[in-house]
Amino acid sequence: MRLYLELSWRALQRQLTYRTAAFAGLATNFFFGLIRAAVMVALYQERQEIAGVTLVQAVTFTGLSQALIGTMSFFGWYELMDSVYSGGIGADMLKPMNLYVYWLARDMGRSIALFFLRALPILIAYKFFLDVVTPDSAVQWGAVLLGSLLAWLVSFSYRFILNLASFWTTNALGVARFGFMLTWFLSGFMFPLRYFPEWFIKICSLTPFPHMINSLVEIYLGVLSGREIVYTLVLQAIWLIILVLIGQFLLRKGIKRLVIVGG
Repeated sequence: MRLYLELSWRALQRQLTYRTAAFAGLATNFFFGLIRAAVMVALYQERQEIAGVTLVQAVTFTGLSQALIGTMSFFGWYELMDSVYSGGIGADMLKPMNLYVYWLARDMGRSIALFFLRALPILIAYKFFLDVVTPDSAVQWGAVLLGSLLAWLVSFSYRFILNLASFWTTNALGVARFGFMLTWFLSGFMFPLRYFPEWFIKICSLTPFPHMINSLVEIYLGVLSGREIVYTLVLQAIWLIILVLIGQFLLRKGIKRLVIVGG
């Protein structure tokens, strides 16, 4: 645990050294968030709600989804892949911990830093400039915190699997980019999944993608009841277990191949 926390702390410090980039990302995310909020206003026009989501909730959704871009690395995370191609993976394998845990610790520090540098300022700015909703009870806030943790773990586990493609190909960037593109459309990042046809929602429900953002957003917005919140959190946990098991299986296979190919 001490090594895990030390790795997270160093990753957090490393992220804080790039404050200018973080602030530039903050400005960009907030600007596009305002554009997305304007699109929502135009979409609703005279309607009070769409698919059970009110205009205020829809505007809040744009703030939440923009705030989560950095912490969840929705636009790409290639650090493990880079370490494989650079040969740094050899040193990583010598560390007294599983590679999944090692990269999880580093990603936790990165996510925490970006939460304070990007996510939190965006949410505060939305609260200041726009009419938004917030959880109205301690139970809902607790569900949001647990859902946030599970969403990040599901997101990381999926990103970890995408990066493992580097063990089998000399250029896995295309595979990873396609995998990240899927998250934009199937996770509820572009629009709440409730807006889509029932058949599309059912397809998404068979994947881990909604549990990276849509589940968390619906808990935050208050569109789920008590039992639905519990059911959603359980599904997040189940998908986390599935992705971790898949990741560990592929990691073992990939390391064997790395040794055979790399000598």
